[in-house]
Amino acid sequence: MKQEIEKHLKSMFERWAGEEVQSFEPLPAHGSDRQYFRLKSKHKSAIGAYNPDMKENIAFLSFSKHFKSLNLNVPEIYSQELDKNIYLEQDLGDTTLFSFLSERRAKEGFSQAIVDVYRKVVEYLPRFQVEANEGLDYSVCYPRNSFDRQSMHWDLNYFKYYFLKLAKIPFNEQDLENDFQAFMDFLLSTDRDYFLYRDFQSRNIMIVDGEPYFIDYQGGRKGALQYDLASLLFDAKADIPNEIRKELLEHYLNALEKYIPVNRKKFMQFYYGYVFIRIMQALGAYGFRGFYERKEHFLQSVPYAIQNLEWLLHNADLPVELPTLTKVWEALVRSSFLRQLGDAHLRLTVRIQSFSYKRGIPVDEKGHGGGFVFDCRMLPNPGRYERFKNLTGNDKAVIEFFENEPEVERFLYHVNDLLDMMVTNYQKRNFTDIMVAFGCTGGQHRSVYCANRLADYLKEKYEIDVQVRHRELEMKG
Repeated sequence: MKQEIEKHLKSMFERWAGEEVQSFEPLPAHGSDRQYFRLKSKHKSAIGAYNPDMKENIAFLSFSKHFKSLNLNVPEIYSQELDKNIYLEQDLGDTTLFSFLSERRAKEGFSQAIVDVYRKVVEYLPRFQVEANEGLDYSVCYPRNSFDRQSMHWDLNYFKYYFLKLAKIPFNEQDLENDFQAFMDFLLSTDRDYFLYRDFQSRNIMIVDGEPYFIDYQGGRKGALQYDLASLLFDAKADIPNEIRKELLEHYLNALEKYIPVNRKKFMQFYYGYVFIRIMQALGAYGFRGFYERKEHFLQSVPYAIQNLEWLLHNADLPVELPTLTKVWEALVRSSFLRQLGDAHLRLTVRIQSFSYKRGIPVDEKGHGGGFVFDCRMLPNPGRYERFKNLTGNDKAVIEFFENEPEVERFLYHVNDLLDMMVTNYQKRNFTDIMVAFGCTGGQHRSVYCANRLADYLKEKYEIDVQVRHRELEMKG
């Protein structure tokens, strides 16, 4: 079979190029049955593809012709022989957005050069979604012509059977199914009359002379605008920093407004729902390829997907009640086993806050329950002195007061020692969230000072994200 494929592709190439093939190089396989080869002659180069799925080939070739007619950056199709399941396409090189990102990031972090390329990509996305939507032949879509209830149910079951069950995450099947139905009802209630690329992520985008080119859109169909943006910005191993995600989301919406009117509030109501379902679809794929097919490199993406899931639980409020599904997400976030798959090194965030016991201990509603609450009420209290009553732990005079109190230093020494143990352990286990709270009587002096001191200590010692808030001062402000 392999020899037959090589023979047919070489013959096709030579008819197209008018030259003999000098090299025939298999390209790395990904998560499908498609096979790709680079063919070169003296003056020409092309990518030969073999795919035994006829309907998928028809979809890809039809979409390619339509996209090319609109001057979209997709590979030109040089030749095709559908009866042999082969075609020849433009050679766009070897630099994917993911390889570009990985190489640059290793040298210079998530630099402006990376952001600039991502900005070009999100500017391009509305062209596929809106411009290419007009006149596209949706009858060739495979396996469905719309990301509808059936498509969503397939993805959710993929997640349930190939990830949750194989990762041994417990759940009540009927209750989870009820939540799936409610979740789909919600997702289907937005406008879904646009082209949905389906797998719009960093490995399906090539970088050619600094410009993005797009491949692997054979799974395209009608759907909601939010899905493809979610695929790109929450692409697991790309690990885009949250502040950059926010910037790119805004840039995308500005680009989209050049094509259609955009109700941003309505867009955002559904956006995080589509992020959730995309992450579940990806986890299903990782589970199938990794747990089931034993292709362990797919499992390397799992910790990054879990990190994204954790961020969503902290920051995304869905306007639909999903109690069982939420418990499943929380169980995934708490799993040490899933976080330690592969060689991922996730970035830890320590959330520090001060509070007043009069208003109660803060509840860690969005974290996974890791951290400490420290009682500062045994420390010397500057609030007893008139000159400090209107000041806070942020003020120089109060800081100097505490710096002259040995008890405060001894207390903070032990706090730092505990946090050293926890930060080191959490980094080793790829946990990404710790909450630390300092309480005192009024939440104004002792707790504020201690929270600030711990934040300074952690920032200086570790490469982690540290967030500080002073609950009572925010209430007064």
